[in-house]
Amino acid sequence: MPLVGSRELVAEARASGRGVAAFNVITLEHAEAIAAGAEAAGMPAILQISENAVRFHGGRLAPVAAAAAAVARASGAPLALHLDHVESFELLRAAPESGFGSVMFDASKLSYAGNVAATAEAVRFGHAHGMWVEAELGRVGGKPGDREPEDGEPGGGEPEEGRGTLDAHAPGVRTDPAEAAAYTAATGVDALAVAVGSSHAMTERTAVLDHALIGELRETVPVPLVLHGSSGVPDEELRRAVAAGMTKINVGTALNTAFTGAVRAFLAQDARAVDPRRYLSPAREAMARTVAAFLKVVGG
Repeated sequence: MPLVGSRELVAEARASGRGVAAFNVITLEHAEAIAAGAEAAGMPAILQISENAVRFHGGRLAPVAAAAAAVARASGAPLALHLDHVESFELLRAAPESGFGSVMFDASKLSYAGNVAATAEAVRFGHAHGMWVEAELGRVGGKPGDREPEDGEPGGGEPEEGRGTLDAHAPGVRTDPAEAAAYTAATGVDALAVAVGSSHAMTERTAVLDHALIGELRETVPVPLVLHGSSGVPDEELRRAVAAGMTKINVGTALNTAFTGAVRAFLAQDARAVDPRRYLSPAREAMARTVAAFLKVVGG
């Protein structure tokens, strides 16, 4: 099936009051698992490749993008290709030629004014090249290097080894509805990731979301809302979040947890195994089951 656009998938989900899940791709097995899980669930999904994943692949975007796109085109499910958490304008400029129909430009570490200026520039480039552009306002937290800015300090700077992560419930972290509306108007973004209580890289599903705030943001912000850090959000919280106004639901760590758990379990039973196909197969299957489960929760 040809690639579809995130724009179309998000618009369809929003119009019908459903959510659409976006899953992080790190390896070929991730892409294959997302496609298999979407087919099993009978639902569309978004394959997203982050700047961190590109860095893992030696800073080369084209090979991993081509692999993910090929998997998506071979699938019977409607799948989109999205470039996620882009901070580098160089990487942003490489997105169109690598087949991306959408991008999330992340200037959330900057001051509000800096975020607006950088994101508006990214939106101008994205729209000129036919891309749907997502951005972030507020601090979702949980990524290495995230921390609460000190008084008078804009953003949190570059990640540093050993620096603590930002608490999703810290004062000033949540997205303000009025500021979000102004930000959307000033930047021209097509979707907005907001901070409502979730956090990146959670391995336990214990997050409690601010559903009243989600409702306020839905009423105030004219573009679709995006929930980052959804791996740590329980199923019922996700259902309530979609009902309150969230549309694009990002999932990453939950796939890695399933992948690594399956590999550990296999090697615990057969410590002499050396053929990676033997343990990557159950790892891929575990991720596919995780994908299908999330899709049924947010898109049901």
